[in-house]
Amino acid sequence: MSVQLTDPVQSLPGIGPARAKRLEKLGIADAGDLLLWYPRNYEDRRACASVREAPEHQPVCVRAMVATSPKSSYIRKGLELVKVNVVDDEDAMELTFFNQSYVRTALSVGQVYIFFGTVERKGRRFSMTNPVFEAEDRQRFTQCIMPVYPLTAGISNNLLAGAVRRVLEDCAEQLEDPLPPEVQRQYQLAHTGYAVRTVHFPPSWEELEVARRRLIFEELFYLSMGLAMLKGSGQKQAGPPCSYYDPSEYYLTLPFTLTNAQQRTVRECFADLSSGSAMNRLIQGDVGSGKTVVGAACAWLMAKNGYQSALMAPTELLAEQHYHTLAPLLAKSGQRVGLLTGSMRAKEKREIYAALEAGEYNLIVGTHALLSEGVTFQKLGLVITDEQHRFGVGQRAALAAKGGAALRPHVLVMSATPIPRTLALIVYGDLEVSVIDERPPGRQEIQTVLVGEGKRQQMYGFVRKQVREGHQVYIVCPAVEESEEPAPGFMDLKAVTAYAETLRTQVFPDLRVGLVHGKLKAKEKESAMTAFSKGELDILVATTVIEVGVDVPNATLMVIENAERFGLSQLHQLRGRVGRGESQSYCVLLSANRSGDTLQRLKALCSTNDGFKIAEEDLKLRGPGDFFGSRQHGLPPLKVADLATDTRVLYEARDAAEALLSSDPGLSLPEHRRLRERIEQLFEEHKDTFN
Repeated sequence: MSVQLTDPVQSLPGIGPARAKRLEKLGIADAGDLLLWYPRNYEDRRACASVREAPEHQPVCVRAMVATSPKSSYIRKGLELVKVNVVDDEDAMELTFFNQSYVRTALSVGQVYIFFGTVERKGRRFSMTNPVFEAEDRQRFTQCIMPVYPLTAGISNNLLAGAVRRVLEDCAEQLEDPLPPEVQRQYQLAHTGYAVRTVHFPPSWEELEVARRRLIFEELFYLSMGLAMLKGSGQKQAGPPCSYYDPSEYYLTLPFTLTNAQQRTVRECFADLSSGSAMNRLIQGDVGSGKTVVGAACAWLMAKNGYQSALMAPTELLAEQHYHTLAPLLAKSGQRVGLLTGSMRAKEKREIYAALEAGEYNLIVGTHALLSEGVTFQKLGLVITDEQHRFGVGQRAALAAKGGAALRPHVLVMSATPIPRTLALIVYGDLEVSVIDERPPGRQEIQTVLVGEGKRQQMYGFVRKQVREGHQVYIVCPAVEESEEPAPGFMDLKAVTAYAETLRTQVFPDLRVGLVHGKLKAKEKESAMTAFSKGELDILVATTVIEVGVDVPNATLMVIENAERFGLSQLHQLRGRVGRGESQSYCVLLSANRSGDTLQRLKALCSTNDGFKIAEEDLKLRGPGDFFGSRQHGLPPLKVADLATDTRVLYEARDAAEALLSSDPGLSLPEHRRLRERIEQLFEEHKDTFN
């Protein structure tokens, strides 16, 4: 009976209920899932040689006949050896199998097999240990390029490869090809059936490359299409019309000079705002590079044109910080800035709502409270979101919808999380990207050092020294705030609380130690952060809740416990909490992990303060998950594509997606129905947005 893509895996030969349950752990429930379970690597088993001519230290296939019956012996409890002699036309070779008792019945005297392993020589004697073998007339996994799959306990690579091969025989041609024929032709892409068969069992490396390119293109094409449809960016929309004003008029009101990078970014934004199309721009810049002042310049231009602006920040503290920075800056141009946060009293909120609706505020700064029902603008022309990766796509759209006018407001996104160019291109596919890659003069380079557990007491001494000199210190722990069972090496919240208590009572009993973590109520969190920013605490023990936080120029030391548990970009973000004043600042990475890879990763952070170099390194090492939680964005996971290396295909896929959407923006043509269904399925979380 032939296999169908929807058949449960349990219906396949060799897979009973127990194995089906284990495969389910990998997300494999039916035959179709098996075909999409791509190999993570390959082993080249094509080379074949005689016993005598086999290369040293290199696995190879050897064709030989079993000359003696397999004999087993027990060396000790738990260790059984099976030995057997095989011969080819010229030589004999002894095979040894460890704890593989099935070999006794699997190998028959006089039968010819293909053995894959490394031939070892001692004088004129030849041997092989634990070879893979198959009867010559029933070859499947020798003399081929063998796929190596991600596995789980109780599922062997051969079992998985055998099941995949069985499904491919019947189902490769059942696979529908949702890619439009014109896209396949233009980009010379293989058919999906060929690509899937070849990626599992490639006849050659060249054919594997052709198959992989097709699958990578397909993934990135779906991703680009889905994001473009979510953002409604099939075409440029008209934006609130603005006249251009010379930014030097704004610069004259500032108490400092902008860097060249800031001025370049202001010019790019002003060109967008006065172009007639809606601005969609991402400003990327390391912590302290001066993005807020650029945002203020845009609000200034909008006010000159009679429009209001809104700036949304992820926390109340950050919103307050922006308000205290922007209110005096824009007041010099006669513009009024308001603040709206969730913790304000109802009476205060009502007054702000009324003033906004009457057009008395040129710029309102706030948290997601800006999305609440009572908020109405007289004439909203610009929406600015800070730390965009903290907001879902929907929240940005909801604030833009507050414009109420037929014209969509201009959108400016600011982020201090340095995102590699390729990732920005995908996640912010509809945004132009400006990079502020210059630090304002006087900004300190943060000195970063990596120390082992043996230096803990010296580290505590250094904390005390910083406090003695009148400074403040952050100590960050990698707590798991969601799950009850912390991963190995992570502390649970009890452990973080206990550690803070130990620091308070035993290590620094004479200092003021505070604690902040994600499970505190919003008010408790805010009050701990406020106490620290006012200088009422010497040390703040925290989880990553402070990653996007408030400016505390007096904080000069960041200590990160179990540093190996964080991504590089997150470590860089945390490090950016210090170095905001005039004093030299430091970051100490504490790690007991001595593995080569870990040390290399952490040393990369010690060697540079350039967030973009760090982000590229992090993308190579960890993949895109570290930049954007899939929970926030609903981004489908990538199975074959690698955003760090597949840049060329990414550009092609994005061009193809743009071209298709310009001819059929909603994918409503009958020939694009399957493509639309596939994209909806991948972006399940945002399915309604496509309607």
